Amino acid sequence: MLTAFHNPPAPKPADTWQNLFDGKTLKGWKKLAGTADYKVENGAIVGTTVMNSGNTFLVTEKEYGDFVLELDIKLESNEGNSGVQTRSHFDSPEQKGKVYGRQVEIDPSARSWSGGIYDEARRQWLYPLDLHPEAKTAYKAGQYNHLKIECIGNETKTWLNNVPVAYVVDPLDPKGFIGLQVHGISDKAQEGKKIYFKNIKIKTTNLQPTAFPSDVYVVNFVPNTLTASEKKGGWKLLFDGKTNKGWHSAKGGAFPAQGWQVTDGTMTVLSSEGKEAANGGDIVSDDQYSAFDLSFEFKLTPGANSGVKYFVTLDEKTQGSAIGLEYQVLDDERHPDAKLGRDGNRTLASLYDLKKADKSPRFIHPIGEWNTGRVVVYPNNHVEHYLNGSKVLEYERGSKDFRDLVAISKYKVWPNFGEAPKGHLLLQDHGNLVSFRSIKMKELK
Repeated sequence: MLTAFHNPPAPKPADTWQNLFDGKTLKGWKKLAGTADYKVENGAIVGTTVMNSGNTFLVTEKEYGDFVLELDIKLESNEGNSGVQTRSHFDSPEQKGKVYGRQVEIDPSARSWSGGIYDEARRQWLYPLDLHPEAKTAYKAGQYNHLKIECIGNETKTWLNNVPVAYVVDPLDPKGFIGLQVHGISDKAQEGKKIYFKNIKIKTTNLQPTAFPSDVYVVNFVPNTLTASEKKGGWKLLFDGKTNKGWHSAKGGAFPAQGWQVTDGTMTVLSSEGKEAANGGDIVSDDQYSAFDLSFEFKLTPGANSGVKYFVTLDEKTQGSAIGLEYQVLDDERHPDAKLGRDGNRTLASLYDLKKADKSPRFIHPIGEWNTGRVVVYPNNHVEHYLNGSKVLEYERGSKDFRDLVAISKYKVWPNFGEAPKGHLLLQDHGNLVSFRSIKMKELK
């Protein structure tokens, strides 16, 4: 008689969760920056707002690299604000006396950006919830909200009450402290309001990345790369960071022999003293697209003008730049085009000469720094423009309102302007030095 032998199941990894707060004392934590108060009450850390204090943080004495953090947060006031710092730091030469680093936001206001990611005292918003509006309802006012933050490698993901919210890929700060924020206030009505933190635990070993829905937009600050999640979601790079593959001159079949340069991971149109399409000329994508989500980074030089156009058919014969719907790329402060057109409809991120971008100054990165543009064209012809994660305009392609705008624009001479069923993408040569990178697209169906 033969006896069957079976290998015993592999042991499961031990539960590696550690409590960062014992429910009784603030051992292992220290206060930084502002003057708000932190105490322990009934098993929770309670932060209390103080008038005219700057942002105040209770931070871990220990620094953490890769981790999964979970905790529960409740705000007494729906007009308040709080957040959790991750991999953060204090008192750099550039940020004297300040805490800085990525913060997972708790925002009960009408804006409803809880679970989004903000770069405290540095780059400001990295992942506003304009990028994921379906997650705006995850926060529950007046009760404890469960927050999960996963930081593994370059990737930070957030969940609020088990709802996936934000996904950022960022090479800055591989480690740092964790902090609990009491936001600074100047409104007397918000004085003495409390923020409660409890059940704070962390895991730093046996980490496995948690799957994130592939249809959620990823903010990726590693140039010219795609995450596995982005690839699964259908995103493709339209610029590989090394060659001009996939692009050709708007005037002919080959890539321009001069006027454009691919180097250091960028596609750069060179200066020709502001002469539109007079050097290398515009370049267009080899392929044509109808419904899509397009994301790209651009960097302006002082006084520069360029644009990213879509639904470019090349049927119109022009002396200058090719015709198409245009996401304006412009130095609003220095280039005269910003003051032309109607009501600012030629400014940065606008639908050029048709509709103005409604943008907050805090979402405009300085000249010489990278900005992220985004154009989404849905299958039903609804179109949206974004700048650094903030939605700045929307319209319906082919609608009466759209046609009324065309009728009073420079495009009125072109029949059915902007209504082609598909078209090329275009990077404009307006005679100024402008660089592009991280050009990626997801086709929509």
